[in-house]
Amino acid sequence: MTRTYAVTGSASGIGQATAALLRRRGHRVIGVDVRSGDVVADLSTPRGREEAVEGVLDEAGGRLDGIVANAGLALPVAATVAVNHFGTVALLDGLRPALACSRAPRAVATSSMATLMPVHAPLVEACLAGDEDLALAIATDLEAQGPEAGAVLYPSSKRALSRWVRREAPTSRWAGAGIPLNAVGPGIVRTPMVADMIATDAGRAGLAAAVPMPLNGYLEPEQVAALLAWLVSEENTHVCGQTIYVDGGSDVVLRGDDVWAWHDAVPTTTVTAAAIAATTGAPVREAVPAG
Repeated sequence: MTRTYAVTGSASGIGQATAALLRRRGHRVIGVDVRSGDVVADLSTPRGREEAVEGVLDEAGGRLDGIVANAGLALPVAATVAVNHFGTVALLDGLRPALACSRAPRAVATSSMATLMPVHAPLVEACLAGDEDLALAIATDLEAQGPEAGAVLYPSSKRALSRWVRREAPTSRWAGAGIPLNAVGPGIVRTPMVADMIATDAGRAGLAAAVPMPLNGYLEPEQVAALLAWLVSEENTHVCGQTIYVDGGSDVVLRGDDVWAWHDAVPTTTVTAAAIAATTGAPVREAVPAG
């Protein structure tokens, strides 16, 4: 069955590959990009986000089957936060009512394995609080300190996005409305965004230290597109709130084999009646089973 999808960042990289894949499968794609597409809009500004939502709704006739919120920046500038977090959230929120008109609505955002890297915690919290003025003030200050300080903007924006997806996905607005909401976390993908970084031996060595990818090395955009396409397909009925790392093994190398221990009970010390009596000076009766 033909479905209608909106794909942001559709003019290059992962977005272009995803739009092409969905079209090859016979679906209709509404491409959104700052440079060219069915809808041309700048997701770094509130007005640009409104134009993106309005343009997609107009193109789609008010009904969408899926959203691939892929547009993003990886620069040490404040606009990275504006696009990656606030632009993505505004687009997903703005188009959610159109998804509710579909028989099998789906939504996915492109996050990053950079969510596993150090972040600027106050910036992440400002994003999650929806306080764009504060978030951009923090980001602008970091940008002014130079590229080294500004480098934290990308992982911070993606960490905030993945946490937003995880927080929102099980709510009545998404899961309760039958809309699976998820994200993907790619490793290093051969796109124009990283072309300069992987062009030299020094750049590749630096990336390998931060983003170890033992399985098959760098990704091609088409490999991420395949996962995005599945997450917005009718086949995906129960994946909810996940950031699925398609990263050649970066997640497992960096976080190791145990991401479940957060829920392990803290061992309790068995305190005997005699020990209590010794420390308090008062006699303690042993519990007697009822009956």
